[in-house]
Amino acid sequence: MKVIYNGGPDVKGFKDAFSVLIPEMLEADPNLIYLDADLMSCLGTAKYARTHTDRCINVGIAEADMIGIAAGLAAAGFNPICHSFGPFASRRCFDQVFMSAAYAKNDMTIIGTDPGVTAAMNGGTHMPFEDVALYRAIPGATVIDAADTAQLADIFPKLVKRPGVKYIRTNRKANDLVYAEGSEFELGKGVVLREGKDVTIVAAGYLVGKALGAAEKLAEKGIEATVIDMFTIKPIDEALLTECAKKTGCVVTAENHNRFGGLFSAVSEALSLNCPVPVGYVAVEDEFGEVGPVDYLAERFGLTIDHIVQVAEATIAKK
Repeated sequence: MKVIYNGGPDVKGFKDAFSVLIPEMLEADPNLIYLDADLMSCLGTAKYARTHTDRCINVGIAEADMIGIAAGLAAAGFNPICHSFGPFASRRCFDQVFMSAAYAKNDMTIIGTDPGVTAAMNGGTHMPFEDVALYRAIPGATVIDAADTAQLADIFPKLVKRPGVKYIRTNRKANDLVYAEGSEFELGKGVVLREGKDVTIVAAGYLVGKALGAAEKLAEKGIEATVIDMFTIKPIDEALLTECAKKTGCVVTAENHNRFGGLFSAVSEALSLNCPVPVGYVAVEDEFGEVGPVDYLAERFGLTIDHIVQVAEATIAKK
């Protein structure tokens, strides 16, 4: 694993990555089957799907049905991958995921795109601030928030092979560039991107690059931050959290999600049992989303580099 963060965007977006990755995986594994809720063009898979109708199913705008169909395919021995926008891949089909997939022990991987503020101009109806919380509540589920496309390329094939219900949330456009191509990761293990003695910043997905930018700003003030990419939110890496919390004495979480039930909750739960220290958060408060460009929304909901710096300083003061 090599970190090449420079403050700039990834060289490609997640849509571009999925448009290559999913067809490659389908070609390599005859048991894989791909289902979409009328959004194949949004994931870059429509061209492949048109010529591979035996492996790709467009169920239409019917997310609950999509999960039910996927569960039946899983029961018949297939390994389904499902996609829709984040709110529709989570809250709209939650009961079907819970009962037909998780409870019935039918393995499947669910992709929820454009989570949180990355839904941008699609607005509040399409802006899930609660998808991680929903999937964390499902027994045995795995929940992933990918930082960039280099990470996605390594973890997605591993995730699809993992048993149980798996949920991965990604932007469709590019996040900040964090990792070099060819970097390797282990599901369930956080990645230490930077080491420092004063505060631990635990970030996921869209906020990983922002956390690294915040660490650079803090360093200019003489504050050294450890930065962790906690791309697996469930099961969370409790051992790494405990180790870093003991070293720095306080923790800040950063997530593109509501503060209820997401990364802040997961980290706080783990540390309350293993290493109680002050924990601050950068997350959306108890609000619905709204329409706007991503940069505007990040400022509006407090998900910027400067917000991470401010919360880190305030949390350090509580030690």
